[in-house]
Amino acid sequence: MKNIVVAILCLVSTLVQAQEYQVKVSEAQEPMQTGRFQPTWESLKGYEVPEWFRDAKFGIWAHWGPQCVEGSGDWMARSMYIEGDGAYKYHRDHYGHPSEVGFKDILPLFKAERWNPEQLVEKYKCIGAQYFFVLGNHHDNFDLWDSKYQPWNSQNIGPKQDILSRWEKAARKVGLPFGISFHADHAWLFYEPSQRYDREGRKAGVPYDGTLTKADGEGKWWEGLDPQGLYAQNHPLSRGSWANGMIHGQWDWGNGVTLPSQEYVTNFYNRTLDAINRYNPDLIYFDTTVLPFYPFSDAGLKIAAHYYNRNMAMHNGRLDAVMFGKILNEEQRKALVWDVERGAPNQIVSQPWQTCTCIGGWHYNTGIYENGWYKSAQTVIKLLSDIVSKNGNLLLSIPLRADGTYDEKEECILDGIGSWMDVNKECIFGTRPWKQFGEGPIAESDIKINNQGFNEGAYDKAGSREIRFTRKKNTLYAIVLGWPEDGKVSVKALAKGERVRGVELLGYGKVAYKQGKDALVVTLPQQKEGQFIPVLKVRQ
Repeated sequence: MKNIVVAILCLVSTLVQAQEYQVKVSEAQEPMQTGRFQPTWESLKGYEVPEWFRDAKFGIWAHWGPQCVEGSGDWMARSMYIEGDGAYKYHRDHYGHPSEVGFKDILPLFKAERWNPEQLVEKYKCIGAQYFFVLGNHHDNFDLWDSKYQPWNSQNIGPKQDILSRWEKAARKVGLPFGISFHADHAWLFYEPSQRYDREGRKAGVPYDGTLTKADGEGKWWEGLDPQGLYAQNHPLSRGSWANGMIHGQWDWGNGVTLPSQEYVTNFYNRTLDAINRYNPDLIYFDTTVLPFYPFSDAGLKIAAHYYNRNMAMHNGRLDAVMFGKILNEEQRKALVWDVERGAPNQIVSQPWQTCTCIGGWHYNTGIYENGWYKSAQTVIKLLSDIVSKNGNLLLSIPLRADGTYDEKEECILDGIGSWMDVNKECIFGTRPWKQFGEGPIAESDIKINNQGFNEGAYDKAGSREIRFTRKKNTLYAIVLGWPEDGKVSVKALAKGERVRGVELLGYGKVAYKQGKDALVVTLPQQKEGQFIPVLKVRQ
């Protein structure tokens, strides 16, 4: 019986490896660069994460585009087509009914009139960012560069400029590795509500603008443009599409989703290679399960092989690039860097990984601003410390308003992060995990990841009983995730038997300590303003 089972498993494995992709991408316009890597998992498993990324630990993300115009938050380009949703009501009341004024009509209002990329990037570097990410396109399918394959782009509409080009030049000027995130592969599914209509009210039964065609543009501002190049809705709705949450169960292109056409898949492939070839990003992020259009298409694997091969050609045979994927299995993590959205595993991970999160919503949300719902600088540092202790990096989004600026509350958060970094950055940058990542009630809890992440709320409540460890050679850093009220820090992991040759408080100097059988007890000086997370430097 055992031999039969083994034979069946081997057969299944062979069939999977030899699978014929349902939608094969065309390379007619953008050939995949050849080289060491082939578009297979076996080949891509030869990838090694560059040391610069392991040392960097902290990046800033400008997750910014036309969905910031209305200030109603992330995914507004979808939510504005969901009758009864807050974004739908705001759009209808302030801009017009989605049968008359669709998301395409919001694009010209995205003008970036106060945007100063050089000043922004310089600020991010000043507070400690070691790499910088920008949005190439979101699920709204709008390219933020002078795109060869997408006329709905920032050079033609809205800002009337190549946003990526200016971001890239600003990052290179201050010496920050430059990353681009691509999300438009899911526009096919994301925009399905634009095929709907109101079920109630005076506009009941009137279709939204999601099925308009180029011919409908005669005499309109968008004459000559095809709305289907933006909405991509000339296809049947996926199963259960009118159930607003169904998209989450279909994100990995299963569960009754209508599969994208070869034309659509190839268009995304062409656009992505166009951006890679123009801007030579050091990092690439995909907001998708594993890779774009995986597992039904070879597009994502070809993009990965092209990116790695091109990067090696530009670095004299050295691979210096980083590409992220979500919900990766152990084998896929050998080919890509695992990204965890708004969360973290509760253990040290052997391969370098990354958390992506935001101080507010992914796109600018005036409600978050008005209600004071941003993450504080202290919360950001707690998350960063926890992530770094587990061999991870933190990519933090700072939402920008449509005009290209952050608000005064965000500025205070940035300054708070920078102030802490000025004193304590040595416990973050260039460090590696210790033999254990930390101690405390949260560290010792069994905290599960929810799909691609979404468990960070369990960590941002950490207090002075939570300690996270990082190291550099013979120096151990104990990061205390809250200033203890009594001024005493107890570190159980450094009880007698663990070598301790001296203890300092970063930003202060030597402090008194006593090593007992149960813990190392350190006495801190009086807390100073702005010192919200103390860091002990322990010589071993």
